Amino acid sequence: MSPGPTEPVKTFASRFADELRFGLDFARKHGGTMVLLFVCVLLPLWGFTEIAEDVHRQERFLFDDPVLLWAHARHAPRLDAFFIAMSAFGYAWGVVPIDLILVGYFAWTRRLRDGLFFGLSVAGSALLNLGVKQLFARQRPSLWESIAPESTFSFPSGHAMGSMTLALAVVLLCWPTRWRWLVVSVSFALVLLIAASRLYLGVHYPSDILAGWASACAWVFGVYVLVYRVRPSKRGS
Repeated sequence: MSPGPTEPVKTFASRFADELRFGLDFARKHGGTMVLLFVCVLLPLWGFTEIAEDVHRQERFLFDDPVLLWAHARHAPRLDAFFIAMSAFGYAWGVVPIDLILVGYFAWTRRLRDGLFFGLSVAGSALLNLGVKQLFARQRPSLWESIAPESTFSFPSGHAMGSMTLALAVVLLCWPTRWRWLVVSVSFALVLLIAASRLYLGVHYPSDILAGWASACAWVFGVYVLVYRVRPSKRGS
Protein backbone atom coordinates (compact mmCIF):
# COMPACT_ATOMS: atom_id res chain seq x y z
CA MET A 1 0.00 0.00 0.00
CA SER A 2 1.48 3.32 -1.06
CA PRO A 3 2.03 6.01 1.59
CA GLY A 4 -0.65 8.63 1.93
CA PRO A 5 -0.07 12.26 1.03
CA THR A 6 0.53 13.14 4.68
CA GLU A 7 3.52 10.79 5.06
CA PRO A 8 6.15 13.21 3.58
CA VAL A 9 4.81 15.98 5.84
CA LYS A 10 5.08 13.75 8.92
CA THR A 11 8.61 12.70 7.93
CA PHE A 12 9.68 16.31 7.47
CA ALA A 13 8.10 17.33 10.78
CA SER A 14 9.85 14.47 12.58
CA ARG A 15 13.25 15.37 11.14
CA PHE A 16 12.72 19.05 11.86
CA ALA A 17 11.85 18.16 15.47
CA ASP A 18 15.04 16.10 15.73
CA GLU A 19 17.10 18.98 14.39
CA LEU A 20 15.43 21.40 16.80
CA ARG A 21 16.09 19.12 19.78
CA PHE A 22 19.71 18.77 18.72
CA GLY A 23 20.06 22.56 18.44
CA LEU A 24 18.48 23.17 21.83
CA ASP A 25 20.69 20.53 23.44
CA PHE A 26 23.78 22.12 21.88
CA ALA A 27 22.71 25.57 23.10
CA ARG A 28 22.14 24.20 26.61
CA LYS A 29 25.60 22.64 26.73
CA HIS A 30 27.55 25.37 24.93
CA GLY A 31 25.42 28.48 25.45
CA GLY A 32 28.14 30.21 27.45
CA THR A 33 30.67 29.69 24.67
CA MET A 34 28.21 31.00 22.09
CA VAL A 35 27.58 34.14 24.12
CA LEU A 36 31.34 34.55 24.57
CA LEU A 37 31.85 34.30 20.81
CA PHE A 38 29.15 36.83 20.06
CA VAL A 39 30.07 39.43 22.68
CA CYS A 40 33.84 39.05 22.65
CA VAL A 41 34.55 38.11 19.03
CA LEU A 42 31.73 39.15 16.70
CA LEU A 43 30.99 42.53 18.30
CA PRO A 44 34.66 43.63 18.37
CA LEU A 45 35.05 42.47 14.77
CA TRP A 46 32.02 44.52 13.80
CA GLY A 47 33.48 47.56 15.57
CA PHE A 48 36.85 47.13 13.89
CA THR A 49 35.21 46.73 10.49
CA GLU A 50 33.19 49.91 10.91
CA ILE A 51 36.31 51.92 11.81
CA ALA A 52 38.44 50.27 9.13
CA GLU A 53 35.88 51.03 6.42
CA ASP A 54 36.00 54.75 7.22
CA VAL A 55 39.80 54.72 7.40
CA HIS A 56 39.93 53.01 4.00
CA ARG A 57 37.70 55.72 2.56
CA GLN A 58 39.94 58.33 4.22
CA GLU A 59 36.96 59.77 6.05
CA ARG A 60 37.48 61.89 9.14
CA PHE A 61 36.21 60.82 12.56
CA LEU A 62 34.49 63.67 14.36
CA PHE A 63 36.09 62.78 17.69
CA ASP A 64 39.70 62.29 16.52
CA ASP A 65 41.02 65.85 16.33
CA PRO A 66 39.06 67.26 19.32
CA VAL A 67 40.31 64.53 21.64
CA LEU A 68 43.91 65.03 20.53
CA LEU A 69 43.70 68.80 20.90
CA TRP A 70 42.14 68.39 24.35
CA ALA A 71 45.04 66.17 25.41
CA HIS A 72 47.63 68.50 23.92
CA ALA A 73 46.18 71.47 25.81
CA ARG A 74 47.12 69.74 29.07
CA HIS A 75 50.82 69.36 28.32
CA ALA A 76 53.10 69.93 31.29
CA PRO A 77 56.70 68.82 32.00
CA ARG A 78 55.70 66.20 34.59
CA LEU A 79 52.97 64.80 32.36
CA ASP A 80 55.43 64.73 29.45
CA ALA A 81 57.82 62.56 31.45
CA PHE A 82 55.03 60.33 32.79
CA PHE A 83 53.41 59.63 29.43
CA ILE A 84 56.75 59.10 27.67
CA ALA A 85 57.47 56.46 30.33
CA MET A 86 54.01 54.89 29.89
CA SER A 87 54.46 54.81 26.12
CA ALA A 88 57.82 53.05 26.53
CA PHE A 89 56.23 50.58 28.96
CA GLY A 90 53.54 49.90 26.38
CA TYR A 91 56.07 48.34 24.03
CA ALA A 92 59.81 47.73 24.32
CA TRP A 93 60.22 48.31 28.06
CA GLY A 94 57.14 46.61 29.39
CA VAL A 95 54.65 44.71 27.27
CA VAL A 96 57.17 42.88 25.05
CA PRO A 97 59.44 41.73 27.93
CA ILE A 98 56.41 40.58 29.94
CA ASP A 99 55.17 38.63 26.91
CA LEU A 100 58.53 36.87 26.59
CA ILE A 101 58.80 36.18 30.32
CA LEU A 102 55.34 34.60 30.44
CA VAL A 103 55.99 32.44 27.37
CA GLY A 104 59.19 31.22 29.01
CA TYR A 105 57.40 30.62 32.32
CA PHE A 106 54.69 28.48 30.72
CA ALA A 107 57.31 26.48 28.85
CA TRP A 108 59.42 25.99 32.01
CA THR A 109 56.46 24.87 34.12
CA ARG A 110 55.10 22.72 31.27
CA ARG A 111 51.74 24.45 31.23
CA LEU A 112 51.51 23.54 27.61
CA ARG A 113 47.94 24.55 26.85
CA ASP A 114 48.31 27.86 28.67
CA GLY A 115 51.58 28.46 26.84
CA LEU A 116 49.97 27.66 23.51
CA PHE A 117 47.10 30.05 24.20
CA PHE A 118 49.35 32.86 25.36
CA GLY A 119 51.92 32.39 22.59
CA LEU A 120 49.30 32.32 19.85
CA SER A 121 47.61 35.37 21.34
CA VAL A 122 50.65 37.64 21.46
CA ALA A 123 52.38 36.40 18.31
CA GLY A 124 49.22 36.44 16.22
CA SER A 125 48.27 39.88 17.51
CA ALA A 126 51.68 41.30 16.59
CA LEU A 127 51.60 39.81 13.08
CA LEU A 128 48.03 40.97 12.55
CA ASN A 129 48.95 44.50 13.61
CA LEU A 130 51.92 44.66 11.23
CA GLY A 131 49.84 43.36 8.34
CA VAL A 132 46.92 45.73 8.90
CA LYS A 133 49.26 48.73 9.25
CA GLN A 134 50.74 48.00 5.83
CA LEU A 135 47.31 47.38 4.32
CA PHE A 136 45.78 50.70 5.40
CA ALA A 137 48.98 52.81 5.47
CA ARG A 138 47.34 55.54 7.53
CA GLN A 139 49.62 58.46 8.30
CA ARG A 140 50.24 59.61 11.86
CA PRO A 141 48.48 62.68 13.24
CA SER A 142 50.21 65.95 12.44
CA LEU A 143 48.33 68.46 14.58
CA TRP A 144 51.58 69.40 16.35
CA GLU A 145 55.19 68.25 16.51
CA SER A 146 55.30 65.35 18.95
CA ILE A 147 57.94 65.18 21.66
CA ALA A 148 58.21 61.43 20.88
CA PRO A 149 57.59 61.15 17.11
CA GLU A 150 56.91 57.88 15.30
CA SER A 151 57.69 57.03 11.69
CA THR A 152 55.56 53.91 11.08
CA PHE A 153 51.93 53.84 10.01
CA SER A 154 49.19 54.71 12.49
CA PHE A 155 46.28 52.28 12.07
CA PRO A 156 45.69 50.34 14.24
CA SER A 157 47.71 51.30 17.30
CA GLY A 158 50.31 48.66 18.07
CA HIS A 159 50.61 49.87 21.67
CA ALA A 160 46.85 49.62 22.20
CA MET A 161 46.62 46.25 20.49
CA GLY A 162 49.66 44.75 22.24
CA SER A 163 48.69 45.95 25.71
CA MET A 164 45.08 44.81 25.31
CA THR A 165 46.26 41.43 24.05
CA LEU A 166 48.49 40.97 27.10
CA ALA A 167 45.80 42.19 29.49
CA LEU A 168 43.04 39.97 28.14
CA ALA A 169 45.26 36.89 27.97
CA VAL A 170 46.45 37.36 31.56
CA VAL A 171 42.91 38.04 32.80
CA LEU A 172 41.59 34.88 31.14
CA LEU A 173 44.44 32.81 32.58
CA CYS A 174 43.89 34.22 36.07
CA TRP A 175 40.10 34.14 35.97
CA PRO A 176 39.73 30.81 37.87
CA THR A 177 41.90 32.17 40.70
CA ARG A 178 41.11 34.43 43.67
CA TRP A 179 43.32 37.12 42.11
CA ARG A 180 40.97 37.72 39.18
CA TRP A 181 39.67 41.17 40.15
CA LEU A 182 43.08 42.48 41.17
CA VAL A 183 44.45 41.33 37.81
CA VAL A 184 41.50 42.89 35.98
CA SER A 185 41.99 46.22 37.77
CA VAL A 186 45.75 46.45 37.25
CA SER A 187 45.69 45.15 33.68
CA PHE A 188 43.04 47.49 32.35
CA ALA A 189 44.38 50.49 34.26
CA LEU A 190 47.66 49.94 32.40
CA VAL A 191 45.81 49.50 29.10
CA LEU A 192 44.05 52.84 29.58
CA LEU A 193 47.24 54.66 30.63
CA ILE A 194 49.18 53.29 27.65
CA ALA A 195 46.41 54.38 25.29
CA ALA A 196 46.28 57.80 26.95
CA SER A 197 50.04 58.16 26.46
CA ARG A 198 49.71 57.66 22.71
CA LEU A 199 47.01 60.32 22.51
CA TYR A 200 48.90 62.71 24.77
CA LEU A 201 52.02 62.38 22.63
CA GLY A 202 49.95 62.96 19.50
CA VAL A 203 51.15 59.85 17.66
CA HIS A 204 47.77 58.10 17.33
CA TYR A 205 44.19 59.05 16.63
CA PRO A 206 41.55 57.81 19.09
CA SER A 207 40.16 55.69 16.23
CA ASP A 208 43.55 53.94 16.01
CA ILE A 209 43.25 53.07 19.70
CA LEU A 210 39.69 51.77 19.42
CA ALA A 211 40.59 49.65 16.39
CA GLY A 212 43.58 48.19 18.22
CA TRP A 213 41.45 47.27 21.22
CA ALA A 214 38.71 45.75 19.07
CA SER A 215 41.04 43.60 17.00
CA ALA A 216 42.91 42.43 20.10
CA CYS A 217 39.64 41.41 21.79
CA ALA A 218 38.45 39.45 18.77
CA TRP A 219 41.79 37.69 18.30
CA VAL A 220 42.45 36.77 21.95
CA PHE A 221 38.95 35.48 22.64
CA GLY A 222 38.95 33.60 19.33
CA VAL A 223 42.21 31.87 20.28
CA TYR A 224 40.86 31.20 23.77
CA VAL A 225 37.81 29.37 22.46
CA LEU A 226 39.95 27.50 19.93
CA VAL A 227 42.46 26.29 22.52
CA TYR A 228 40.18 25.57 25.48
CA ARG A 229 36.67 25.16 24.03
CA VAL A 230 35.23 25.57 27.53
CA ARG A 231 34.42 28.29 30.02
CA PRO A 232 37.27 29.81 32.04
CA SER A 233 36.16 28.12 35.29
CA LYS A 234 36.48 24.67 33.70
CA ARG A 235 39.74 25.20 31.84
CA GLY A 236 42.49 22.66 32.24
CA SER A 237 46.20 23.50 32.23
